[in-house]
Formats: sequence, structure tokens, C-alpha cells
Amino acid sequence: MIRAQGNRLEHVAHGTVRTSPSQSQDRRLHRIFTELAKVIREHQPGHVSLEKVFLARNVQSALKLGQVRGVALLAAAERDIAVSEYNAVLVKKALTGYGHAGKGQIQQMVTAILGLPGEPQEDAADALAAAICHGHLSAFGAGVLTATGRGRSSRGLRWPADALPGGKG
Repeated sequence: MIRAQGNRLEHVAHGTVRTSPSQSQDRRLHRIFTELAKVIREHQPGHVSLEKVFLARNVQSALKLGQVRGVALLAAAERDIAVSEYNAVLVKKALTGYGHAGKGQIQQMVTAILGLPGEPQEDAADALAAAICHGHLSAFGAGVLTATGRGRSSRGLRWPADALPGGKG
């Protein structure tokens, strides 16, 4: 989890949810949901960013990953939190300048960008990378809107329909 103010990004928290392979899938998903809901209640994020799934090593992995993503979407929806999804190439490019960067490069860039004392675990680095990508794109979009004089309303910053993923302004 990060806090973004303009182009300044600040680390708030990160971690992973571990489940036991000996548990049934429904129990594992329940644990993931419960832990995500707890983090959302504690930190009250204004936005959730996820990496889109476009490739999985096998069908079973793809199905399980889809289920976990569904749980994450539900945890955000339960608190009426907006969600943006970014493909992996865009996330990697936003962090490293190269859309096919390796896991180690992502960990190093997340550590450097957020000023962490050590590299986060791979899954945590991936989650932070999606948040950083959103932070960068949001700051860029706000700068473009300010520069063009577009987007201010009595309700605050308004985005053109095509400015953010999902087409919501």
C-alpha cells in the first residue's frame, strides 16, 4: 500500500497472505478475503490497483489466480473502493522503463522508489508495483488535465472517460 500525493509516493504497508495447501480452496479464499478486508479497514485506501492476468502456466493456476483476484475485487467493492487494473507490461514499463523486466528488477525498483530498507518478497513487490504504476499514471493524468485546463469541477478533479482504466471519469 502506498500514499500518492502528486508525483510523491510514500510506502504505507505491504505484505502477503499465506495459506496452507492442505486447506480446501474455499477456506483459502476465505482467509485471503478476511485478511484483505482487515487491511482495507485498517488503512482505508481510496483506490485499489491490480495487475491483470494474461498468462498462466497452466489452466488450474489460471483458475485459482482468477478466484483470488475475484476475492480482491470483492473486498474492494464491499467498501465501495474504485479499482484499476493494469497489464503486467505496463506495470513493468512504469517502474523500469522496460515492459519485460524480471521479478528481481521489479523488486529493486520498488525498493528504490519507495525508499524501503530491504527488498519486499516477490508477490508484495508485484502488488506495490501495481500501486506505483497507478500513482504515476494518476499524477501524469492530473498534470495533463491541469496543463490543458480540463477536468476541474465543483466535485473536484474529473477525468475524461478515456484517461483512466475502466473508462470512468
